[in-house]
Amino acid sequence: MKRGLVLEGGAMRGLFTAGVLDVLMERGVRFDGMIGVSAGACFGCNMKSGQIGRVIRYNKRFAKDPRYCSWTSLLRTGDLFGADFCYRRLPLELDVFDCEAFERNPMEFHVVATDCATGKPVYRRLDKADEAAFDWIRASASMPLVSRPVAIDGGEYLDGGLSDGIPLKYFESLGYGGNLVVTTRPRGYRKFPRRGVALLKPFLRRHPAVYRAIRTRHAWYNETLEYIESRVADGKAGLIAPDAPLPISRVCHDPDAMQRVYEIGREAAGRHLDAGGGHG
Repeated sequence: MKRGLVLEGGAMRGLFTAGVLDVLMERGVRFDGMIGVSAGACFGCNMKSGQIGRVIRYNKRFAKDPRYCSWTSLLRTGDLFGADFCYRRLPLELDVFDCEAFERNPMEFHVVATDCATGKPVYRRLDKADEAAFDWIRASASMPLVSRPVAIDGGEYLDGGLSDGIPLKYFESLGYGGNLVVTTRPRGYRKFPRRGVALLKPFLRRHPAVYRAIRTRHAWYNETLEYIESRVADGKAGLIAPDAPLPISRVCHDPDAMQRVYEIGREAAGRHLDAGGGHG
């Protein structure tokens, strides 16, 4: 049976996941495949390239750089997280992503994005760390309203968290079992219908399917959480989640806050492994 790792997004809450992944790598825990959504994709790819510490390092280094994440970037480029800076200059020049190691590692790496035309999830396996792969990772993490849709092969895509934020069922459908799920919300968390969601409709008039996905997201997300809990209870999956809401917002410019959340992830992973959690 193939062993899988499933990573939720959550923007800067994903630094919790980065801490978890670094501990897994340090302890030599291996998986046959991994699937990441949004920040889970952006940060998870560093496990396939084997770059322990890279995620927390570059996030702290560029925490206050307006090219990385700022309202200035949004006004100038249409993206809160600067697309060229985050997905070109940073991985290719400033804190180099090990593309060769990524491609040598036999672990499968999948990402999830949302098709703007349908509002449905699109799953992509990325074997090469090339421009197309960076585009799919960017699409997976492109939050609506503060990001431009990412154009790939004639389609337009946004954040995978809009349509399949924790894709455990999808990974199981590929034959992965005993999956380890990493969430960035504590156990017991549930989403409620978004207040004022109707106010978003005019801003998404070009993409009505995206608006529908936002409006209904809470329902399928809560069903997914219940499914995960059932799989954990049956011993069919493992779960690493924070014990309490993480002390960080989706956007953060404070390196100390980033480090705290990263350390919370490291501690959670250590407890899971010390308790014999292993792969799940």
